[in-house]
Amino acid sequence: MGKFVITLRKNGEFQFNLKATNGQVILTSEGYTTKSACMNGIESVRKNCKTEARFDKKVASNGKPFFNLKASNGQIIGSSQMYANEKNMLNGVASVVKNAPEAPVVDMTAE
Repeated sequence: MGKFVITLRKNGEFQFNLKATNGQVILTSEGYTTKSACMNGIESVRKNCKTEARFDKKVASNGKPFFNLKASNGQIIGSSQMYANEKNMLNGVASVVKNAPEAPVVDMTAE
């Protein structure tokens, strides 16, 4: 099973990564000013990953595919890594759909 890992950025913001069972990061959040806002972001991933249309599949200027997961209001909740090809990117989407709903939260910022 995958997991959400909350960490603290150098600028003091909280962020989460959704990691697959193999430990690979499949989704990275924006920075949040509070831990509670970060937790809300995780809940938003859990809710929105069930809707295929919320995955915005794109190609970067370097030709590598990636995706953003968006909330119902269009705001980006998390972004994927750059993938070597579209098939791998679609596997990444499937991994978010599979792992996010039940993934436990591991808080690396806790004292």
